[in-house]
Parts: sequence; structure tokens; C-alpha cells
Amino acid sequence: MNQRLLLCLLGLIGLSLAPARAQIAAVASPSGPVQAGPYVVVDAESGETLLERNAGAFWYPASLTKMMTMYIVFEELRAGRLTLASAVPFSEHARSQPPSKLGVGPGQAITVEQALQSLVARSANDTATALGELISGSTAAFALRMTETAARIGMNATQFRNASGWPDSNQMTTARDMAVLAMVLIKQFPEYYGYFHTQEFMFGMVRIGPGMKFLDLYAPYADGLKTGFICASGFNIVGSAVRDGRRLIAVAFGFRRADLRDEFLVRLLDEAYSLKTGGNRPKIWQMRNGTGGPATVLPQGECGTIRYDMPGDAAWLGTYPDWKSARHVYDVGQSNLTRLGITRLGKEYILPVTTNKVTRQAAIIADLEPAAAERLCSDYARRKLFCQVKKPQEFVAPFSGFWR
Repeated sequence: MNQRLLLCLLGLIGLSLAPARAQIAAVASPSGPVQAGPYVVVDAESGETLLERNAGAFWYPASLTKMMTMYIVFEELRAGRLTLASAVPFSEHARSQPPSKLGVGPGQAITVEQALQSLVARSANDTATALGELISGSTAAFALRMTETAARIGMNATQFRNASGWPDSNQMTTARDMAVLAMVLIKQFPEYYGYFHTQEFMFGMVRIGPGMKFLDLYAPYADGLKTGFICASGFNIVGSAVRDGRRLIAVAFGFRRADLRDEFLVRLLDEAYSLKTGGNRPKIWQMRNGTGGPATVLPQGECGTIRYDMPGDAAWLGTYPDWKSARHVYDVGQSNLTRLGITRLGKEYILPVTTNKVTRQAAIIADLEPAAAERLCSDYARRKLFCQVKKPQEFVAPFSGFWR
């Protein structure tokens, strides 16, 4: 091949990949930057876009897809074609869906109300599939209705291929579109919106839950919506909050850990509520939509492996024979941080470490500000107790440096 032509082709490939790479960038966390995808915060009443980055970029929706599944169920309820007590049978195809799932047995059915609760508290893929089959007869037919509904309500860059959000390379959305969907759900179906606040429910003798941790983290303001995860998309969330009589909707994509995603959404909403814009910023429906991507957050080979994706220092408090012992040491360490006057505590990171086919559990307080980690370990040293400060770059598989 002509060298000049080859260089041109490589340049074009590089340009095509650049938008996808650019979608993932650093966002602020209490102890340093973390990698994340597109995000947006919208005033639910006016549609004003308060904060955003790449909100029109393509992304895999994962289980945020179930928000549209619920939208269509709400349409069926309002039209009288379903009631909350209607039976939702599970075909063999629905029952065979991969987790998360409700696990309905052969020949069994649940009510529409139980189905709605399970979509939020369990993010049940089998339930989403069963609802799609009940309403449209097949997954393909239901996905077509989902996509047509998305276009009708202004989600003009979204394509659905199934009811659950299970990976499909052609199933894509944008942060802008998910914000629009949340706005429409809240405005059009106030009588059913409360299902997006479901934290847990009883399914026979089994307690299903818990739901979104965001509801607890941003209490009393947060009031619902949905999270989602597949490897390619990372951890996604759409959250709604009402504060001082004003409702904001926030969407954040592409985190490598659920706790970092939830923490970021809280900070994003705090920042948005502090803004004084006078309503002069662009409306969400005016934003450019369907550009670039989607990026891949976690390649399949990395997904499910043990990672330390938090930016802060860590305090390693020793390695113990079992999880319960390690967790107790972690709890004591958090109490000691409080005793030392440190107000921003760390996060639990109980790390399994294997040497010579023996596995033990390292007790680690993660994501600490450097001064806090140093102060805790200095206090432990004075009391002749084990504590070592570890930097993020020291967390490398197979984690043999944490054996003790």
C-alpha cells in the first residue's frame, strides 16, 4: 500500500476514535480526579441545562433502559389495558435472562406492581423481558415500540434493542436523552413516579432490595429514578432531587465504581443548586445530540476483576484470616479517624489476597486525603499497631504486597 495513503487511513482512524476517547475524562472527587463519561444536570420545570459535559455523546444505556420499559407500562396502565394487579407471565425466554433477575419459577407469574418494584429494587432483567413480551408479544416488537416512543417524546438519538438494557452494540442513548426521559416520566405520570423510589419490597417471604444508594446519600432531597451497569458503559445513573421547592434531574455515565458514581452525582447536584443562572442557559432539547462514541469504560477482559479505581491514599490495617475479622479492623480504623478529628472518612476496601493457594483478607480504608492517611498511621505507630499508607499506584494484581 502507498505509504501516503496508509498514513491518511491511520489518521482517519485516529480521528474516528478521538471523540470516543474524549468522552471519558477526569471529574472532581474529594481526594482527587476520577475518570467519568458524559453528564448533565437539568431544571425539571424549565428544561434549562445547568451543567453538562458531552451530554449529546452516544453511550450504552445499560439498565437505564428500564426507565423506558416502565414508561410504556405506565402508558398501558393509564389506557386501561393493564392494571397493577394484572398477571405478568414469564416465558422460558424471560426466565433464561442473565442476572440481575427476580428468579420467577416455571409456570409462575407476578403482578404488574411487583414487576415495577423489581425493575427498580432488583433491576430484574427477567421481569423487563416478561413485561415486553406481555405488552408487545416479543422482545423485538417491544424494542421497536420503545424506540418509536423515544422519538415521539424527543429522545432523538436513542435506539433500543431490548427491554432490560442487556448489552447490544446497537442499543444507544445520550445523557441529554435520558434527562428528557426523566423529565417526561415525572411530568406525565406523577401517579406512578413513586415506583422509582422503591428501595425494597417483599416478594413472598423474600425481601428484594436495596435500591439506589443515591436516595440515602442525598436524603432528604433525592426522590428516585435508576442506575445501570454493563462493562462497556461502566456505572450510570439518572437521579432526581427536590430542594427548596425546585426539582433537578442529573445524569452521569461511565464510572468504574458505583460508589464513585453516587458520590459524584451528589456533588454535581450540590453545585447545580448553588448556581444563579436566571434561566438564561440553553434548554436540554436545544442541545446538539448524537455525536461521537460510544466509548468503552471496562473492556470485557477487565470487567469483574478486582481494581482500585479511587484516587485517594489508603490506610492498610493488616491482613486477616476472614472477611469478618478484616471488616472489624476496618470499622475500628474509621472510629479512630473520627477520634482524631478527621471528618471525611474513607471507604471500605476489603481486599482478598492469595499466596500459595491461601487467601486472606486485607483491611483497607480507601480513598483518604493524604494527610488523613498519614495521621491515622502515625497514631497507630505510637500505639505499636500496624498501619501503612498505600498510594493508588501500589494496588496492582496479584496484590502480594498486601500479604501479612
